[in-house]
Amino acid sequence: MTKTVHPLPSVPERPEPTAFRDAMAQVVSAVHVVTTLGPHGRTGLTATAVASVSDTPPTVLACIARTSRTLAAIEASGIFCVNTLSGDDAELAEIFASRRGINGEARFSAARWGELVTGAPVLLDAVAAFDCRLVSTQDIASHRLLIGEVVGLGGAGQGGGLIYRRRHFGSV
Repeated sequence: MTKTVHPLPSVPERPEPTAFRDAMAQVVSAVHVVTTLGPHGRTGLTATAVASVSDTPPTVLACIARTSRTLAAIEASGIFCVNTLSGDDAELAEIFASRRGINGEARFSAARWGELVTGAPVLLDAVAAFDCRLVSTQDIASHRLLIGEVVGLGGAGQGGGLIYRRRHFGSV
């Protein structure tokens, strides 16, 4: 159920999209590759808009552009995996962000992948991996909010994480 508790009053001037993106670029975000096994095979994308929702039941959220082919595959299959990248995975993040001209199944040749419960691709060397069953979606502006119940956990659990700030990858 979606409920607006306190509707916001009209704002005469909203921040310009460029100014908003510049401000958001100052925020440090963990970097993930969100994957699925869709009707046409494995697919995925790089995402920073991912968060924990609850531990009972274990639930995460991910925000994905509504125009994304990966989003369509997630909705068709009803499964996805959030793979949290290690500090050494900047190139993998670039590949899944469509910045290297590598598409489709070829993206998966850059790392070691397996499966957990759902069959969605799990990055074996991820810091953490959250194998999810899609339970809810909500359109918000240009993106769709995905809520996933975590049905499996994976990842190496070692090393620092990959972060994104000021439009660049770094590690912690």
